[in-house]
Amino acid sequence: MTGLNGNTAVVTGAGRGIGRDISLALAGCGADVAVLDVDIEGAKETAGLIEEAGRGSIAVKCNVAEYAEVQDCVKEVLGWRDQIHILVNNAGITRDNLLLRMREDEWDAVIRINLTGTFNMTKIVTKHMFKKRFGRVVNIASVIGQMGNVGQSNYAASKAGIIGFTKSVAKELAPRGVTSNAIAPGFIDSPMTAVLPEDVQEQMRRKIPLGRFGTGSDVANVVLFLVSELGEYVTGQVINCDGGMVMAR
Repeated sequence: MTGLNGNTAVVTGAGRGIGRDISLALAGCGADVAVLDVDIEGAKETAGLIEEAGRGSIAVKCNVAEYAEVQDCVKEVLGWRDQIHILVNNAGITRDNLLLRMREDEWDAVIRINLTGTFNMTKIVTKHMFKKRFGRVVNIASVIGQMGNVGQSNYAASKAGIIGFTKSVAKELAPRGVTSNAIAPGFIDSPMTAVLPEDVQEQMRRKIPLGRFGTGSDVANVVLFLVSELGEYVTGQVINCDGGMVMAR
């Protein structure tokens, strides 16, 4: 029921971490995957892993914050495969700082990549999905967009914006058979969390009822549900993948 044979997926920020795990999971269920990342070497590595698994892949360097660049990237993907069935907006950054110390460039960078990047990709890709009357859009938000966090007002704003954006897009595109959903991961083992001091990681872990950080595979499994036949009647939703952390507040 989760078979994706014949589907083409686009995953942003797929050169490493959660994006790579999502790409490999989609390929494992039969999809061909366009791997987009500003780090082309990372993208090529992910694409190589997909090809080793027997699926088609293409690595494309793309800064999702630049609208014209996104247009060119999508054009390249459509030249490789004639339809995009699945879009996963995963690209994101952090520039943490307390509000009173946060520089304007720290705010702008996070909003441009996380929120504007999601807008750019979704607008351009869903134009083609709209014509085909089929599409699955999954946006990677965060529990921080629901609960906030000290030193992350920019990140929280960007992820909260993604949640509102997801719901609005779902209402606009549903009549054409395109679904739009968001996943809100909690603390996930990734390059972002690996740099945190061990005592900070332990404090975070104690807030999670399931007692562990999530993995990229945990998030990828929710993506698979949403883009497969199993999730075809789900749209405009935010699914928390957080080990119960938000529930436990």
